Amino acid sequence: MDPFTRPYWDAAAEGRLLLRRCRAEGCGAAHHYPREFCPRCWSEDVVWEPATGRATLYTWSVVHRNDLPPFGDRVPYVAAVVDLAEGPRMMTEVVDCAAAELWIGMPLVVCFRELAAGPAGRQPAVPVFRPG
Repeated sequence: MDPFTRPYWDAAAEGRLLLRRCRAEGCGAAHHYPREFCPRCWSEDVVWEPATGRATLYTWSVVHRNDLPPFGDRVPYVAAVVDLAEGPRMMTEVVDCAAAELWIGMPLVVCFRELAAGPAGRQPAVPVFRPG
């Protein structure tokens, strides 16, 4: 987290997913991961906007081994790429669904995994997706 991405993480801690959207004339592209410029037209006229939280499954892989904390405690888990309803693709994790039940194009909805409390008791969260 840094001052630029703070709105994203603050929203996630409140259970809301934010995207960045370009306001340049003729563009209007939404993008994720958060950047200070539009990756389509390079405009710096971009703003935060709430996402619907709806997505479809683009691809996934089941991770059986990961030695990095905290991921090693979660194996196996489903690492995925989803197409957000607003257009961008996002790397994430699919939860509450057996890997054998996943399918390309599966509708998903965002939910948030709370992490251990950070500085000053702050309760950070990361977006993950479940069937929906």
